[in-house]
This record gives sequence, C-alpha cells and structure tokens, in this order.
Amino acid sequence: MNGVSVDFDNTKNYVELTLSPAEFDNEINAKALCSSLREGQYKSLYISESTVKAACDKANHFFKTQDGTQVTERIGERRNAEVEFRIPEDGMSASLVLTAPFGGKMPTAETILALANKNGIRRGVSIKRITALLEESAKGTPGNIVEREIARGLPPRDGKSSRFIPLVPNALERVLRPQSNDGKRVDMRNLGEVICVKANTEVLRRTPPTQGRNGFDVRGNGLEAKPGDWVEFKKGEGTVVSDHDENLLIAAIAGMPKYQELTMNIDDTYICSGVNVGTGHINYEGAVLVNGDVTEKMVIKATGDVTVNGFVESARIESGGDIIITEGGMGKVNETQTDYSCQLIAAGSVHVQHGQGLDIQCAGNITVGRQLAYSKLRCGGSVTVGQIDNPQGNLFACDVVSQAAVTAGTLGAVSGSTLKVDFSPGFNLIVERKDALDELLKQLRENNLRHQEKISIIQAKFVPKEMREKVQEAKELLKNESALLSWIEDKAKEMKTAKDSYQTEVKLVANKRLYPGVSVKLNNRTWRSEREYDRSRVKYDAHQWHFEPIVN
Repeated sequence: MNGVSVDFDNTKNYVELTLSPAEFDNEINAKALCSSLREGQYKSLYISESTVKAACDKANHFFKTQDGTQVTERIGERRNAEVEFRIPEDGMSASLVLTAPFGGKMPTAETILALANKNGIRRGVSIKRITALLEESAKGTPGNIVEREIARGLPPRDGKSSRFIPLVPNALERVLRPQSNDGKRVDMRNLGEVICVKANTEVLRRTPPTQGRNGFDVRGNGLEAKPGDWVEFKKGEGTVVSDHDENLLIAAIAGMPKYQELTMNIDDTYICSGVNVGTGHINYEGAVLVNGDVTEKMVIKATGDVTVNGFVESARIESGGDIIITEGGMGKVNETQTDYSCQLIAAGSVHVQHGQGLDIQCAGNITVGRQLAYSKLRCGGSVTVGQIDNPQGNLFACDVVSQAAVTAGTLGAVSGSTLKVDFSPGFNLIVERKDALDELLKQLRENNLRHQEKISIIQAKFVPKEMREKVQEAKELLKNESALLSWIEDKAKEMKTAKDSYQTEVKLVANKRLYPGVSVKLNNRTWRSEREYDRSRVKYDAHQWHFEPIVN
C-alpha cells in the first residue's frame, strides 16, 4: 500500500503506523490493513484495531481534502502474559487465569508460585498443574485465555462416632459360614457349633470415637474437624456393662446371643435333646436350642431364635427371631397344594439345609443350604439356595413370593415342573405407601401455601397490640407446619427411591442352569422360560422383564 509505513519504535516494544495521504492512490481500507498486519511480522503482537481505524479515517479525510499532513499513531505493542487468580468464597480452591502473551514473555512456574503466595494462596498449590497450564497456554494463540484450578484446600474429615463390635456371632451367621475341617477344604456338613454363651462372657465392645482430621483452605487457614460422639450402649436383655471396662458389654445370664440394630440381647435359652411326644410341645419366652430332631405334629413357639441341630418333619415352628435348621425339613402337601404339614414362621430369617414340602413365612431372608422343592415360600427379603458367596443349590417346583433376588445354581427341573416367583406384593405395598404419602403431601402443600398467604396479608396490615401475641402464635404454627412439610417431602423422596430400588433389585439368578417352566411376575408383567438356558439372569428394567446370559 503506497503511503503506508509500519515499523517498531526504538525500544522494539511498540508498533508505529505512519500514513502519508499525499502518496495514497486510493483511500486506505482499515480492515485490509489490519489483516495484512496479522499475517506479517507483527502477527504475534497486540494490534489495536480501533486505533488503526481511527488513523485510517483521519488520513483518508486528509486524502479527500488534499491535505498532505502525515498521520502517525502507535497501533500495537508487545504484551507480556497476564496473570489473574480467582478464589471462591469458601477458599477451598484457587484458579489461575492466564492470558497468553502478545510477543512478550511467559512467566515461569516459580514466578506463578511467587505471585500466588503474594495473592494469599499459600497451601495446596500444585506445581504440576501450573506447569501443565503454562504448556497449554504456550501452544495457544496470542491473547488466548486459559483458566485452570491450581490449588486445592483439604476439607476437614469429621471423626467417626463410637462403633459396636460384636464379640460373638449370631447363630444364623455361624450356620451360614461353614467351618473348614482341615484348613483347605470346606465341608458343608461341618456348620460349626451353634453357640450359647455363659454368664460374664464378653459379647459387645464399643470403640472410642475418632478425633477426625483437620483441614485447611488455600489461604492457609486451619479448618477444625468435628470429633465423633460417644454412642451410648443400647443394653438389650441379659446384658450389663462390665465393671472394669465401660466400653465392654458382658452377658448377665447364660443364653443365646442376638445382635440386631446395634443392640445385643442374650436370650434366655431352653435347651433340649429333641422335641417329640415324650417332651411335648415347647412354648418359651426366649430362645430355643434343640440338639436333635423335631418329630411329626410337634409345635415349637419361642420369642427368640429357634435353632434345631437336627431334622424337622411335619412340625410347626414359630419364632420371634430366626429359625435355623442345620439339617433338613420335610412335610406333606395335599393335592391342591394349599395345606402343608411342615410350617416355619419367623419374624426374622429362616435357614434350612434342605427341604421338601415346607411352608416358610418370614420377614427376613430365606437361605437353603442345598435344595428346596415342592414348597411355598413367603419372605420379606431374598431367597438364596446354596452358599451365600456362590449359590449352587437347586430350587424347583415351588411357589415363591419374595421382595428381593431369588438366586440358586439351578432354577426349575429337567421335567419342566413349575417354579413360580412373584415379586408383586412387596412392590404393591411400596406403591400403596407412596400414593398415600403423595396424597398427604399434596394436601399439606395446599394448606401451607394458603396459610403463608394469610400470614402475609396479616403482616401487611396494622396489628393491634392485643392481637400481636395471637399473630406470633400463628407464625410459630406456620413454622412448625413448614418443618413437617419438609420432613414429609424427604419421606416422599425416600419412598420414590425405594420404589425404584425395588424394581432394580428383584431378579432371578441361575448360576448353573435355568429350565423350562420357570415364571416370574411383577403385577401384570410376566416372563416364562420356554426352554433350557445356561447360566443366566432375568431382571426387571423399563417396566419389562429381560433375559440375559451370565458371561464371566
């Protein structure tokens, strides 16, 4: 371009533009001039487009008025990188905002570290992060802005409250954990001795709370951790605090230990060598331990656990805790499969080594050691046939109502005998509770909104002195109502989560084989096995049952 001269000043830090209107052929286009500057030796420098345009407009005016006065302007410069630090209000992190230089200098990591310290960032700074940010910025174009976190505080970790460690296992835990007979092989018949503790036996230890770990923010301020709390013993029946150790609970009587919901109970235990016509029925306030068989038509009722180290045949056992049968159970079933001669009813869980013709009802889980057939199962938890960690047992020709997974090695039989599994009752109970809670929540929200509007109207008006106390009482009632509403909303969220979790957790798992005749149901959604499958599972997702093979 004639009449246009661009050069550095004497310091080589600034770019000067000289326009000579007397030498122009045409008016100078400011945009074209800026584009040529970006492509030449000045492309890495900062060029002010507004200054270039102002100089061009002035020179073009002189050109049109035939005024030969030169126009000289400083239009660009070298600029070093710009550094800015940002710290959020909580001070738990710090970010570096780095603007790439225009032909100037890039700071070193040590310089950034010094500047950070000067800006109050004294702890949690990462040299590695700073170096990575500098490398990223160096690869970018001049003026490119990069923001990255370079420092982090350490939030305090609050201490943990006291924990309770059972020193003796529950009977069911012992039974479900087979004992090794030689240190190598595990014999499923060796289930260990079902324990009864003697008086003064140590049964529960309380660990002291931890102090937690203090933290800090990026400014170097210490953040104090909240120490854990001492949790008081929930002394159950038959236990006392040790005289020589306040963190130790001991048995006050001889009996069967039962640890549940952070409470250790020692159930007064009735021990007998068998239940038959000679002993008569048993009805006991406490736990019952039978070291022998329970014969036909006998009845055992206990408020605690019932443990049978033997076989149960066509008997009725009712327990306020768990029912544990270390061998097996057998009963007779009528032709319509409505009447079972062997009934096991428990408020807790039920374990039987193997069984046939059983009517099992419990609020907890049902575990079977080897095989269960021709039985009716109703439980509030899961059904597992085989070892807990790797169920390989057989389940067939049963009618099952469960509220969690049904797992076995083999589901169904080669003969195609019917195995029905229904997950509907537990789900419907959750839905019913959820609907009732949602309806209550709707009414509370409407009432709360109406009350808030009324209080707002009252507050906007003049309240006589004699009525102010009544207004204050109304405000307190509204506050309490709002707190109740918040609590109900949390419960409604929990119920929704429970509903979603239920649908995720219900499934059939066959670790060896799934035979024809197996059906699973959740209300009007059903799935039925029409052929034989290898290892597989059937799960519920998106309102449908889905079959999928198990692949290691």
